[in-house]
Amino acid sequence: MLTIYGIKNCDTMKKAMLWLNEQGLDYHFHDYKKEGLDDTLLKTWLETLGWQTLINQQGTTWRKLAIDKTTLNNDFAFDLIKNNLSLIKRPLVAINNQRTLLGFNVQTWQDQLISIKHD
Repeated sequence: MLTIYGIKNCDTMKKAMLWLNEQGLDYHFHDYKKEGLDDTLLKTWLETLGWQTLINQQGTTWRKLAIDKTTLNNDFAFDLIKNNLSLIKRPLVAINNQRTLLGFNVQTWQDQLISIKHD
């Protein structure tokens, strides 16, 4: 089971979902701007990926934040993300609720996801 987390109108999300459709992979899309994000799930992502990986530090939302980014940690990042879901790098794909892929890279997705189609 694949769940792809993101924002519907994001260009990268559109490319990612198009790729998934072209590969014939079934997935559930979770628009966290509309559906919100479970606290436990966000904490798990922060623990496994770390805030430096989870947060899109190239995005406008991040650049506009008026905070001391040098003192950021997972706990503070949790509050930031809960209040600014656009901070999460997109897309984030959960594979069988066990592994995650972050960002859209065709080669990585090819390597990690095509085998799921045949399971």
